[in-house]
Amino acid sequence: MFSSLIPSIIAFGIAALVIVIAGSRLAGLADQLADRTGMGEALFGVLLLAGVTSLPDFAATLSAAIDSRPDLAMSNVMGSMAVNLVFLGVADIVYRKANLEHAAASTVNLMLAGLLIVLLTLPLLAIVSPTVAGWGVHPVTPLIVIAYLFGLHLVLRTEAKPMWFPRLTRQTVPDKPSPLYHGSLAAAWISFIALAMVTAIAGWVLMEAAKVIADQGGLSDTLVGGLLTALATSTPELVTTIAAIRYGALTLAVSNIFGTNCFNMLVVAAADMGYPQGSIYHDMAPVQMIWGLVSILMTAILLLGMVRRETYGIGRIGFESTLILGIYAIAIGVVVLSG
Repeated sequence: MFSSLIPSIIAFGIAALVIVIAGSRLAGLADQLADRTGMGEALFGVLLLAGVTSLPDFAATLSAAIDSRPDLAMSNVMGSMAVNLVFLGVADIVYRKANLEHAAASTVNLMLAGLLIVLLTLPLLAIVSPTVAGWGVHPVTPLIVIAYLFGLHLVLRTEAKPMWFPRLTRQTVPDKPSPLYHGSLAAAWISFIALAMVTAIAGWVLMEAAKVIADQGGLSDTLVGGLLTALATSTPELVTTIAAIRYGALTLAVSNIFGTNCFNMLVVAAADMGYPQGSIYHDMAPVQMIWGLVSILMTAILLLGMVRRETYGIGRIGFESTLILGIYAIAIGVVVLSG
């Protein structure tokens, strides 16, 4: 699509800007639709907003996989998941009334964190397993899809019939529908779908530009995917999370991040199915495991934070947010040194 470096850099910047603008609008629409459809913030964040904000990742990762660039594809999607978890730490810093994990207490978010840890282990097991690929797809790939669907079923059952409830405190912000919305429900859905399509197209353009940047800029696919495109394609999660916090939709903010990362595991499966040279897990560099392992570690830390529910941390920043920001900084250093 692009043949030279300068146009590719310009296209990359424009695509990233489009993703940011669309993402900021998506948060308001998501909060509105969650209330007007009766789904609630947690379920809407898991079922719809997570999928929509993952579309840039899906388009970018699949484009790289089809083009037989396994490191670029997998570092993009796995790096995006790590970045998304860092965004929760950033959101905790933005929300000053209490620690975000305390204020947005939800059984759905706890379930999503546990599900994400399970899903993240599957591609890592595929990487260290013997090279097996029937019809060009590793057996772990359909297992990822099955585990995601079953996990989603458990999340829905937990929301419908929870066996326990988080203790309400003065800092807890429950999901309360707002009756004051303008415009029709159909118009809100049309806008939501249109913005979803825009972010998907921008994600594809972003990756096409990134391929040229990697080739002509002398950068490795691992660095471009794990740092450059991962951050750019994850901007909808950051924008929608911060916007949701400003709207007071804290549960939506947290469920969007965890739900997006769970949905991104379907992107991993799609990358393996779209990769034309067998199993993508065995053709990518071992350094890609760092992003998966770091994401598991950060998810587990956030899970502990949501269970502990520390009201205030040092500087009103939760211990889990401080840890994940530090872990991510170390991970970047390791990846850069690995080339």
